[in-house]
Amino acid sequence: MLRNLYYALKPIVPRWLQIEVRRKYANWLMSKNRHCWPIDPVAGKMPAGWPGWPDGKRFALVLTHDADTVRGHERSLDLMVLEKSLGFRSAFNFVPRRYKVSPDVRNTLVENGFEVGVHGLYHDGKYFETRNKFAERAVHINRYIREWNAAGFRAPSMLHNLDWIHDLNIEYDASTFDTDPFEPQPDGVRTIFPFFVENGSPETGYVELPYTLPQDFLLFVLLKHGDISTWKQKLKWIVDRGGMALLITHPDYMVFNGSNGHIDEYPSENYRTFLEYVKSTYEGQYWQALPRDVARYVSKWNAQRPHAQKQD
Repeated sequence: MLRNLYYALKPIVPRWLQIEVRRKYANWLMSKNRHCWPIDPVAGKMPAGWPGWPDGKRFALVLTHDADTVRGHERSLDLMVLEKSLGFRSAFNFVPRRYKVSPDVRNTLVENGFEVGVHGLYHDGKYFETRNKFAERAVHINRYIREWNAAGFRAPSMLHNLDWIHDLNIEYDASTFDTDPFEPQPDGVRTIFPFFVENGSPETGYVELPYTLPQDFLLFVLLKHGDISTWKQKLKWIVDRGGMALLITHPDYMVFNGSNGHIDEYPSENYRTFLEYVKSTYEGQYWQALPRDVARYVSKWNAQRPHAQKQD
């Protein structure tokens, strides 16, 4: 499989060459998928019986970050300060066996009203190779979920098997997307709404939170977009349909000191500009929620739905 070959070669291929190859491939994919990216028209359909967002808000805004490397871990508090200065809160996902995750960093985030989640064990593409391998890793992932008092999980590289993920002791998973043909496993769930994944009965399972805004690495590093117009376009579409605007960004790739950065970095001002745009354009219209808050809201709604509706 091409995906397995990529992960096998990745450690020995220079970073600049990885970026150049992925950039060419991403541009080719974009030319082939304009009908479903950044917007898949099917994804805007509202679920049957959807109750709307708390307090009558038009849409939910959920901010998440994946610290893929030690560089991202080291910059997490800089990103926290940026968001907090604008009145936002978010979730940070860490990879516990790729680098040392500082308890001080985790505690600082939580004490400031942010959330911490588990982003796999290692940042590789081997989670869903076999059922036994995932079950084996799930034991260790569950230990970090328990130790960190985490509510959620996101698999590295957005790989996913929603049935196997039931092995995890989580309130939510965030390893899918509405539409993203650029991902290694490009099968989108084709909805901009969270949904409940049952585990044998309507009463047990977890909530799936697909990301619905394109990732920062794709836009600013691979496609080399110079502004946030794609985020603004997709956000308006989500708002008009009352969906969930869930964004993944990476402190690994943000430059906070104003320098030009490396080939795989972009100015953190791009993200600040987006937050300022949301705040000024949609003030009072969004529920700015942590992922765990959305998961609990959806779980409560799911528990109250008539069983017949859950089969639609």
